[in-house]
Amino acid sequence: MTWTDGPLLGFDTETTGVDVDHDRIVTAALVRRDAAGTDVRTWLIDPGVPIPEGASAIHGISTEHARAHGVEPRGALDEIAAAIAEAVREGVPVVAYNASFDLCLLEAELVRHDLPTVEDRLGGAVRPVIDPLVLDRAEDRFRKGKRKLVDLCGVYQVVDTGDLHTADVDVVATLDVLERIVGRFPHLGDLDLVSLHDYQVTAHRAWAEAFNAWRTEKGLDGPGAEMTWPSRGARAAAPEAPRERTYPPGMLPVPVDPQPVAIAHDPVRDSRFVGTPVQDTLIA
Repeated sequence: MTWTDGPLLGFDTETTGVDVDHDRIVTAALVRRDAAGTDVRTWLIDPGVPIPEGASAIHGISTEHARAHGVEPRGALDEIAAAIAEAVREGVPVVAYNASFDLCLLEAELVRHDLPTVEDRLGGAVRPVIDPLVLDRAEDRFRKGKRKLVDLCGVYQVVDTGDLHTADVDVVATLDVLERIVGRFPHLGDLDLVSLHDYQVTAHRAWAEAFNAWRTEKGLDGPGAEMTWPSRGARAAAPEAPRERTYPPGMLPVPVDPQPVAIAHDPVRDSRFVGTPVQDTLIA
Protein backbone atom coordinates (compact mmCIF):
# COMPACT_ATOMS: atom_id res chain seq x y z
CA MET A 1 0.00 0.00 0.00
CA THR A 2 1.08 3.58 -0.66
CA TRP A 3 -0.34 6.99 0.19
CA THR A 4 -2.40 6.80 -3.01
CA ASP A 5 -4.65 4.23 -1.32
CA GLY A 6 -5.76 6.89 1.14
CA PRO A 7 -7.03 8.27 3.29
CA LEU A 8 -6.79 11.70 1.67
CA LEU A 9 -8.45 14.92 2.87
CA GLY A 10 -9.40 17.28 0.05
CA PHE A 11 -9.92 20.96 0.86
CA ASP A 12 -11.25 23.90 -1.14
CA THR A 13 -12.80 27.31 -0.57
CA GLU A 14 -14.79 29.83 -2.57
CA THR A 15 -14.18 33.39 -1.48
CA THR A 16 -14.93 37.08 -1.83
CA GLY A 17 -11.74 37.58 -3.85
CA VAL A 18 -8.11 36.54 -4.33
CA ASP A 19 -6.36 38.57 -1.61
CA VAL A 20 -5.41 36.00 1.01
CA ASP A 21 -4.87 38.67 3.66
CA HIS A 22 -8.14 40.57 3.28
CA ASP A 23 -10.73 38.47 1.44
CA ARG A 24 -13.15 36.12 3.18
CA ILE A 25 -14.30 32.52 2.84
CA VAL A 26 -17.86 32.13 1.53
CA THR A 27 -18.02 28.35 1.08
CA ALA A 28 -15.66 25.57 2.07
CA ALA A 29 -15.55 21.82 1.62
CA LEU A 30 -13.59 18.98 3.17
CA VAL A 31 -13.79 15.64 1.38
CA ARG A 32 -12.20 12.60 3.00
CA ARG A 33 -11.59 9.74 0.59
CA ASP A 34 -10.37 6.27 1.54
CA ALA A 35 -11.04 2.63 0.73
CA ALA A 36 -14.38 2.80 2.52
CA GLY A 37 -15.67 5.62 0.33
CA THR A 38 -16.03 9.38 0.42
CA ASP A 39 -17.24 11.64 3.22
CA VAL A 40 -18.16 15.25 2.34
CA ARG A 41 -18.53 18.21 4.71
CA THR A 42 -19.50 21.64 3.42
CA TRP A 43 -20.00 25.09 4.92
CA LEU A 44 -21.87 28.15 3.63
CA ILE A 45 -20.61 31.19 5.53
CA ASP A 46 -21.91 34.72 5.85
CA PRO A 47 -18.53 36.48 5.50
CA GLY A 48 -19.78 39.66 7.16
CA VAL A 49 -18.85 41.81 4.17
CA PRO A 50 -20.49 42.29 0.76
CA ILE A 51 -19.54 39.67 -1.82
CA PRO A 52 -18.37 41.43 -5.00
CA GLU A 53 -20.42 40.75 -8.10
CA GLY A 54 -17.36 39.36 -9.85
CA ALA A 55 -16.87 36.75 -7.14
CA SER A 56 -20.58 35.89 -7.10
CA ALA A 57 -20.45 35.37 -10.86
CA ILE A 58 -17.78 32.71 -10.32
CA HIS A 59 -19.19 30.70 -7.42
CA GLY A 60 -22.86 31.69 -7.56
CA ILE A 61 -23.23 32.91 -3.96
CA SER A 62 -24.63 36.41 -3.60
CA THR A 63 -24.38 38.65 -0.55
CA GLU A 64 -28.12 38.24 0.03
CA HIS A 65 -27.95 34.44 -0.15
CA ALA A 66 -24.98 34.26 2.22
CA ARG A 67 -26.70 36.54 4.72
CA ALA A 68 -29.94 34.57 4.58
CA HIS A 69 -28.50 31.06 4.66
CA GLY A 70 -24.88 31.25 5.81
CA VAL A 71 -23.56 30.54 9.28
CA GLU A 72 -21.46 32.97 11.27
CA PRO A 73 -17.77 32.73 10.36
CA ARG A 74 -16.17 32.03 13.72
CA GLY A 75 -17.83 28.70 14.37
CA ALA A 76 -17.40 27.46 10.81
CA LEU A 77 -13.74 28.46 10.64
CA ASP A 78 -13.04 26.72 13.94
CA GLU A 79 -14.67 23.52 12.66
CA ILE A 80 -12.69 23.62 9.41
CA ALA A 81 -9.38 24.24 11.15
CA ALA A 82 -10.05 21.55 13.76
CA ALA A 83 -10.86 18.97 11.08
CA ILE A 84 -7.72 19.76 9.08
CA ALA A 85 -5.51 19.68 12.18
CA GLU A 86 -7.01 16.37 13.31
CA ALA A 87 -6.38 14.81 9.90
CA VAL A 88 -2.77 16.01 9.78
CA ARG A 89 -2.13 14.66 13.29
CA GLU A 90 -3.38 11.30 12.00
CA GLY A 91 -0.91 11.48 9.12
CA VAL A 92 -3.61 12.12 6.52
CA PRO A 93 -2.37 14.42 3.73
CA VAL A 94 -4.32 17.55 2.86
CA VAL A 95 -4.99 17.73 -0.89
CA ALA A 96 -5.77 21.15 -2.33
CA TYR A 97 -5.49 22.68 -5.78
CA ASN A 98 -3.32 25.79 -5.49
CA ALA A 99 -2.98 24.89 -1.83
CA SER A 100 -1.13 28.08 -0.90
CA PHE A 101 -4.21 30.17 -1.63
CA ASP A 102 -6.68 28.17 0.44
CA LEU A 103 -4.36 27.49 3.37
CA CYS A 104 -3.03 31.05 3.63
CA LEU A 105 -6.52 32.54 3.37
CA LEU A 106 -7.83 30.14 6.03
CA GLU A 107 -4.99 31.07 8.39
CA ALA A 108 -5.69 34.79 7.86
CA GLU A 109 -9.38 34.24 8.55
CA LEU A 110 -8.60 32.39 11.78
CA VAL A 111 -6.38 35.24 12.96
CA ARG A 112 -9.09 37.76 12.01
CA HIS A 113 -11.59 35.96 14.25
CA ASP A 114 -9.13 35.50 17.12
CA LEU A 115 -8.92 31.73 16.67
CA PRO A 116 -5.82 29.53 16.74
CA THR A 117 -4.48 28.89 13.26
CA VAL A 118 -4.03 25.39 11.91
CA GLU A 119 -0.29 25.78 12.47
CA ASP A 120 -0.98 26.87 16.07
CA ARG A 121 -3.09 23.76 16.62
CA LEU A 122 -0.38 21.52 15.17
CA GLY A 123 2.54 23.29 16.82
CA GLY A 124 4.21 23.60 13.43
CA ALA A 125 3.75 23.57 9.69
CA VAL A 126 0.77 22.01 7.94
CA ARG A 127 2.26 18.91 6.34
CA PRO A 128 1.95 16.69 4.44
CA VAL A 129 0.13 18.67 1.76
CA ILE A 130 -0.38 17.52 -1.83
CA ASP A 131 -1.07 20.06 -4.56
CA PRO A 132 -1.92 18.73 -8.04
CA LEU A 133 -1.04 22.12 -9.53
CA VAL A 134 2.52 21.94 -8.19
CA LEU A 135 2.88 18.32 -9.30
CA ASP A 136 1.55 19.03 -12.78
CA ARG A 137 3.92 21.97 -13.25
CA ALA A 138 6.84 19.82 -12.12
CA GLU A 139 6.05 16.67 -14.06
CA ASP A 140 4.67 18.07 -17.33
CA ARG A 141 6.92 21.09 -17.60
CA PHE A 142 6.75 21.65 -21.33
CA ARG A 143 3.00 21.48 -21.87
CA LYS A 144 1.60 24.74 -23.17
CA GLY A 145 -1.68 26.25 -22.07
CA LYS A 146 -3.37 27.27 -18.85
CA ARG A 147 -3.26 25.19 -15.69
CA LYS A 148 -6.50 26.01 -13.94
CA LEU A 149 -8.41 23.10 -12.42
CA VAL A 150 -10.80 23.00 -15.36
CA ASP A 151 -7.82 22.81 -17.73
CA LEU A 152 -6.28 19.90 -15.86
CA CYS A 153 -9.63 18.10 -15.88
CA GLY A 154 -9.34 18.22 -19.65
CA VAL A 155 -5.68 17.22 -19.76
CA TYR A 156 -6.21 14.24 -17.45
CA GLN A 157 -9.67 13.38 -18.82
CA VAL A 158 -11.55 13.82 -15.57
CA VAL A 159 -15.32 13.95 -15.88
CA ASP A 160 -16.91 17.20 -14.67
CA THR A 161 -19.52 15.82 -12.26
CA GLY A 162 -20.98 19.21 -11.39
CA ASP A 163 -20.33 22.92 -11.42
CA LEU A 164 -16.66 23.70 -10.94
CA HIS A 165 -16.21 26.65 -8.57
CA THR A 166 -18.54 24.90 -6.16
CA ALA A 167 -16.22 23.96 -3.30
CA ASP A 168 -17.23 20.31 -2.90
CA VAL A 169 -17.25 19.69 -6.67
CA ASP A 170 -13.81 21.28 -6.95
CA VAL A 171 -12.45 19.02 -4.20
CA VAL A 172 -13.74 15.85 -5.87
CA ALA A 173 -12.27 17.01 -9.20
CA THR A 174 -8.96 17.79 -7.47
CA LEU A 175 -8.78 14.31 -5.95
CA ASP A 176 -9.59 12.74 -9.31
CA VAL A 177 -6.95 14.85 -11.09
CA LEU A 178 -4.39 13.82 -8.46
CA GLU A 179 -5.23 10.18 -9.06
CA ARG A 180 -4.67 10.63 -12.77
CA ILE A 181 -1.40 12.51 -12.28
CA VAL A 182 -0.03 9.64 -10.21
CA GLY A 183 -1.28 7.19 -12.82
CA ARG A 184 0.69 9.07 -15.45
CA PHE A 185 3.77 9.64 -13.28
CA PRO A 186 3.84 6.58 -10.99
CA HIS A 187 7.16 7.45 -9.34
CA LEU A 188 5.17 10.02 -7.33
CA GLY A 189 3.25 7.20 -5.71
CA ASP A 190 6.52 5.54 -4.71
CA LEU A 191 7.52 8.53 -2.58
CA ASP A 192 6.59 8.60 1.08
CA LEU A 193 4.49 11.57 2.15
CA VAL A 194 7.38 13.46 3.76
CA SER A 195 9.48 13.15 0.60
CA LEU A 196 6.52 14.09 -1.60
CA HIS A 197 5.86 17.21 0.47
CA ASP A 198 9.52 18.27 0.34
CA TYR A 199 9.64 17.57 -3.41
CA GLN A 200 6.78 20.02 -3.91
CA VAL A 201 8.45 22.67 -1.72
CA THR A 202 11.54 22.57 -3.94
CA ALA A 203 9.56 22.33 -7.17
CA HIS A 204 7.36 25.29 -6.29
CA ARG A 205 10.34 27.43 -5.31
CA ALA A 206 12.09 26.70 -8.60
CA TRP A 207 8.93 27.51 -10.56
CA ALA A 208 8.41 30.74 -8.60
CA GLU A 209 12.00 31.85 -9.20
CA ALA A 210 11.65 31.25 -12.93
CA PHE A 211 8.24 32.91 -13.07
CA ASN A 212 9.42 35.97 -11.17
CA ALA A 213 12.53 36.24 -13.35
CA TRP A 214 10.27 36.21 -16.41
CA ARG A 215 8.10 38.95 -14.88
CA THR A 216 11.17 41.08 -14.23
CA GLU A 217 12.40 40.55 -17.78
CA LYS A 218 9.01 41.68 -19.10
CA GLY A 219 8.99 44.74 -16.83
CA LEU A 220 5.82 43.66 -15.04
CA ASP A 221 4.88 45.29 -11.76
CA GLY A 222 3.57 43.58 -8.66
CA PRO A 223 4.89 41.20 -6.03
CA GLY A 224 5.08 38.11 -8.23
CA ALA A 225 4.81 34.55 -6.92
CA GLU A 226 5.44 33.63 -3.29
CA MET A 227 8.64 31.62 -3.00
CA THR A 228 7.41 29.34 -0.22
CA TRP A 229 4.82 26.59 -0.35
CA PRO A 230 2.26 25.71 0.89
CA SER A 231 2.09 28.54 3.42
CA ARG A 232 4.09 31.62 4.21
CA GLY A 233 4.83 30.04 7.56
CA ALA A 234 6.91 27.48 5.66
CA ARG A 235 9.44 30.16 4.66
CA ALA A 236 12.01 29.34 7.32
CA ALA A 237 11.95 25.62 6.54
CA ALA A 238 11.86 25.87 2.75
CA PRO A 239 14.93 24.34 1.11
CA GLU A 240 16.77 26.42 -1.41
CA ALA A 241 16.23 25.57 -5.05
CA PRO A 242 19.40 24.92 -7.10
CA ARG A 243 20.93 28.18 -8.26
CA GLU A 244 23.71 27.05 -10.58
CA ARG A 245 21.59 27.87 -13.62
CA THR A 246 18.40 29.70 -14.46
CA TYR A 247 15.25 28.07 -15.78
CA PRO A 248 12.82 29.59 -18.26
CA PRO A 249 9.12 29.58 -17.37
CA GLY A 250 7.72 26.06 -17.29
CA MET A 251 11.07 24.36 -16.65
CA LEU A 252 11.98 23.09 -13.18
CA PRO A 253 15.12 21.43 -11.81
CA VAL A 254 13.17 18.42 -10.58
CA PRO A 255 13.50 14.84 -11.76
CA VAL A 256 11.11 13.23 -14.19
CA ASP A 257 11.13 9.66 -15.42
CA PRO A 258 12.70 9.75 -18.91
CA GLN A 259 11.22 6.39 -19.88
CA PRO A 260 7.74 5.99 -21.40
CA VAL A 261 5.31 4.95 -18.70
CA ALA A 262 2.40 2.62 -19.42
CA ILE A 263 -0.64 3.68 -17.42
CA ALA A 264 -2.44 0.84 -15.69
CA HIS A 265 -6.16 0.66 -16.35
CA ASP A 266 -8.61 0.21 -13.49
CA PRO A 267 -12.18 -0.15 -14.87
CA VAL A 268 -13.81 0.89 -11.59
CA ARG A 269 -11.60 3.92 -11.06
CA ASP A 270 -11.70 4.98 -14.69
CA SER A 271 -15.50 4.91 -14.86
CA ARG A 272 -15.16 8.50 -13.66
CA PHE A 273 -12.97 9.41 -16.62
CA VAL A 274 -13.51 9.86 -20.34
CA GLY A 275 -11.34 9.53 -23.43
CA THR A 276 -8.95 6.97 -24.86
CA PRO A 277 -8.51 3.91 -22.60
CA VAL A 278 -5.50 4.74 -20.49
CA GLN A 279 -3.83 1.35 -20.87
CA ASP A 280 -3.26 2.20 -24.54
CA THR A 281 -1.46 5.44 -23.73
CA LEU A 282 2.28 5.93 -23.38
CA ILE A 283 3.58 9.06 -21.72
CA ALA A 284 7.15 10.00 -22.65
